[in-house]
Amino acid sequence: MMLSIKNVSKKYSNNFTALSNFNLELERGIIGLLGANGAGKSTLMKMIATVSKPTEGVITWNGCNIHKNGDELRHALGYLPQSFGVFPNLNAIEFLKYMAALKGLNMKKAVNRINELIDLLNLRDAANKSIGNYSGGMKQRIGIAQALLNDPKILIVDEPTVGLDPNERMNFRNLINSLSKDKIIILSTHIVSDVEASAEKIVLIDKGKLMCFCKNEELINSLEGIVWECLTEESHLKEIKDNYITGNIIRRSEGMVIRIISESKPLQNALSVIPTLEDAYIYYTSKKRGENIE
Repeated sequence: MMLSIKNVSKKYSNNFTALSNFNLELERGIIGLLGANGAGKSTLMKMIATVSKPTEGVITWNGCNIHKNGDELRHALGYLPQSFGVFPNLNAIEFLKYMAALKGLNMKKAVNRINELIDLLNLRDAANKSIGNYSGGMKQRIGIAQALLNDPKILIVDEPTVGLDPNERMNFRNLINSLSKDKIIILSTHIVSDVEASAEKIVLIDKGKLMCFCKNEELINSLEGIVWECLTEESHLKEIKDNYITGNIIRRSEGMVIRIISESKPLQNALSVIPTLEDAYIYYTSKKRGENIE
């Protein structure tokens, strides 16, 4: 099972380059696609889903060019876009039957699959209720259910936890983890904590370029010894932010605690702290750095 992206670029008619010379090889497991809004995540996912074609390069699924033989990939693909529309007057079973028909699935097999998914996603008690009355988390579960109707080998989820409360986000992450044994799951988000909690590997994108593709812990460990916390006065914050890559700022009774990423000790009272994935994300996408990981 291999999804390969080779020398892929995407340029639009206004001469805007959304992706530039992108190279990835993805195997089963959860891959976190991390980047700011506009970094190129959605462009990449649309090309993987065969909604859009690359300007240059090729994407293959098990060696087959997906833009010349798209049906082979589409039969193996499940996709939950960021903006997922539902028919509010339909109940869960009716909606999933409708989606199964759109996907061209055998209806007898689809009905059995729908019942499996209703139970898997803990929707049995609400299965006959109108989707319009569902919570945000329940609607996301319906979205995952439609993406899983064809038992896909590739599952793409785009910003799946936006708008969910903390419990719903945790439940969603647990669900994704439970599905990852025999699938390639591409989790696209700018919410770093979701990636940190779920992904085995990280794809970090900035301004259409691949900054890194590595294991979660490798990216975090690359900042060992260069992350600091300092207590300072509020009046000094601007100067610090102008001169260093900075992260979280917390107001305390004794002053402001600021997180700084610097190769050398930034201030006399700076204390070395354990790096996080958020630190790595800030560091490798910072305008003050702007270089790929060695």
